[in-house]
Amino acid sequence: MGVQRAVEMALDAANAGSCPIYTYGPLIHNPQVLKLLGEKGISVLEQIPEKGDGTVLIRAHGVPPETKTGLEQAGFSVIDATCPRVIKVQTIIGKHAAEGYACIIVGDRDHPEVVGLLGYAGSKGHVVNRMQDLDALPVYDKAIIVAQTTQNTRFFDEVKSWAAARFSHYKVFNTICDSTERRQEEAKRLAESVDAVVVVGGYNSGNTQRLAEVVRQTGKPSFHIESEADLDVTALASARHVGITAGASTPNWIIRRIYRAIESLPFNEDKPWRRRIFRIQRFLLLTNIYVALGAGALCFASATLQQVRFPLPYILIAVLYVLSMHILNNLTGMTEARYNDPDRAEFYQERKISFTLAALASGALGLITAAGMGMFPFMLLLVMSLLGLSFNLRLIPAFVGGIKYRRIRDIPGSKTVLIALAWGVVTALFPILGATGDIRVSTLPVFLWATGMVFVRTALFDVLDMQGDRIVGKETIPLLLGRKRSFTLLRVTLIFLMLILFLASLRQVVPTVLGLYLLLCPFFLFLLISFHKRGYTLPGLRLEFVTESHFLLAGFITLVWWIFRG
Repeated sequence: MGVQRAVEMALDAANAGSCPIYTYGPLIHNPQVLKLLGEKGISVLEQIPEKGDGTVLIRAHGVPPETKTGLEQAGFSVIDATCPRVIKVQTIIGKHAAEGYACIIVGDRDHPEVVGLLGYAGSKGHVVNRMQDLDALPVYDKAIIVAQTTQNTRFFDEVKSWAAARFSHYKVFNTICDSTERRQEEAKRLAESVDAVVVVGGYNSGNTQRLAEVVRQTGKPSFHIESEADLDVTALASARHVGITAGASTPNWIIRRIYRAIESLPFNEDKPWRRRIFRIQRFLLLTNIYVALGAGALCFASATLQQVRFPLPYILIAVLYVLSMHILNNLTGMTEARYNDPDRAEFYQERKISFTLAALASGALGLITAAGMGMFPFMLLLVMSLLGLSFNLRLIPAFVGGIKYRRIRDIPGSKTVLIALAWGVVTALFPILGATGDIRVSTLPVFLWATGMVFVRTALFDVLDMQGDRIVGKETIPLLLGRKRSFTLLRVTLIFLMLILFLASLRQVVPTVLGLYLLLCPFFLFLLISFHKRGYTLPGLRLEFVTESHFLLAGFITLVWWIFRG
């Protein structure tokens, strides 16, 4: 929590245009994040100059109080990104040092957090990282014992036992961060249930080193790596079950890269059918063919609910439109894809020309199909295509001042809402308008159902991509609401969609049996989101494939109903 908070504060300052921006010392112990901050124009300040200008962020580990004062006196605007858990330890030490207590800090003497804590203890601070160090200390009339927030819990338990046995009058504060303590315990349990554990984090990150140590103590192979380039594929190839854990300072996008790399390992074994399935799934997802087929399936279900007799041309148009728009969206969104989905970014970068031609060809073919159906379908699809193309264009020129949002994509949450509306129009409105030129009673509930399903699907992916979107300064709905509220919004939306479809079926606004069967689709998404929130489904190719499959489920249910009804 503290590390994520510090990184987000730095990125928010950079995205707000504050200039210049510094961190006093490295913000966190992760080289990839530090490189990223450098790309965002955030420099590292190693010493306090006599005069300064701009904004300085105090690192997550904290600093001595005189350092913060010195930065302010030099003329900097200071943003304190110290982890709240570290602030709690600083407060305990400062209070007791003022009352004359000796302050024994269990931690690494040279660690930035410990250096900061010593600043609050003054002359009464003492650092220990071995039992011998404790035995070497004099006996104090009154003393407190605290721990570096990322300290090894096993060692601190030894220190507590030592104090209880020999100096019961010492006050002991368990200041190890509960997430650190929990992560070490989880790493131990994880190691006991797998063949090998990959520990992700900076090589100079203390808490990551301790995670690797905890795993080694279980007797299982431990691989401490910083990025997917460090993976020992040969060593992991024989493992049937691989665990992944990460240090506090490891960003989600690094973990996702490594997860995706390991995810593909079992398919490199001597099992051709599994390898083929994995490759097919990956190809369908990366090329957007799978999501386009999902749009066709959703169109089939929506058209059938509205009793459109010959939906095939509208299904084809939905497939071509969504394929074209999603390919163009991926081509223009490679900056954030570097962090959210590096595999996709690399895939599109290598085939940029081919995908551009494919997007234009599928868009043109969709318009030709619509033109063959009449002027109205053609104009409707043309307007939708132009709106899709204008999403990333600068609509308000730079010389017009005082305007914050110059492109549609700059409007917070616009991507999620507009994608859902575009799908709703092409899958639910387009078939009925093209076939009859009119709106039926069934159109509104069907449009809301189709649009809502796509909204939930897109917002779920936005939740998974929160860290990458924050890096590039894109304001999505999850970034505006936060992860917890976003999940609540998605579940409430799905309940609303189930209620709409249920009532429409009950009132026979749509075919009753089909409407009731299609309730499985939002219910399927509801379960998937609940499982993911509880950690049962992890971000990766499988989760993406299963999420997109709920559209095909709608088409399959409709097809079965259509066959048996006929």
